Amino acid sequence: MNDNNTQEATMASNEEIIRNLYAVAEKEPKRFRSLFTENGYWWDVPAGVKYRGDEVARAADIYSAAFPDMHRELSHLYFDGDVVVVELSLNGTHRGDLPMGLGTLAATGKEFHVPCIDVFRVEDGKVSAFDCHYAGTIMLAQLGVLGNLEASLKR
Repeated sequence: MNDNNTQEATMASNEEIIRNLYAVAEKEPKRFRSLFTENGYWWDVPAGVKYRGDEVARAADIYSAAFPDMHRELSHLYFDGDVVVVELSLNGTHRGDLPMGLGTLAATGKEFHVPCIDVFRVEDGKVSAFDCHYAGTIMLAQLGVLGNLEASLKR
């Protein structure tokens, strides 16, 4: 296989891996951890929290409980070797508690549609790094808590 064919096969394989990761996150969050390498991580950049190892499964559970109808609308995928960058929107309804660094945000029942950029590194068919850059201030505003965040938190 020449270099072009190898590169195209890697891009297709990495695209399948990432699309599958999103599908699993939405439908089977308990399986989410199995798609990461042993030392793989998920960095929730706006929250300032990096989940490693089995914490990845806990984070998936937290988000699926807070946003049980979460849907990711993928708009563009970009590939550079083992790096995949995805432009997407996060869409759903806040129906459960969302633990945050300052406290827990109780369900607001409000919908959100938040722009996001995810950056992945893929190793041997699994995700070794997932940096999630969603627009946290837009999400908090759409949930109706940005104006008075501290009063909205349970401690």
